[in-house]
Amino acid sequence: MPVTKTAKRALRSSKKKAEVNKSILKKMEIAIRLAKKTLKETDIIKAISLVDKAAKKKVIHKNKASRAKSTLSKLIKSKIKKVTKSKSKSK
Repeated sequence: MPVTKTAKRALRSSKKKAEVNKSILKKMEIAIRLAKKTLKETDIIKAISLVDKAAKKKVIHKNKASRAKSTLSKLIKSKIKKVTKSKSKSK
């Protein structure tokens, strides 16, 4: 337990920040999970946006954000390849 006045203030502040960070992280994780499940381009773009916001607010490290964005970008590319393959087979 903090003893001094400033330590008590710092504890309150860090608890609030931790709560905000937790909510940002949870939203990001849910969006990534949804994007991987549905493979909709809008969901993937939304997930990438949330990853960028989390990195900007320093909730996650910028390298982790890059890895997540790379994975999500690959989902878009794989979806495009599937569409072009199915079109070429139908002709």
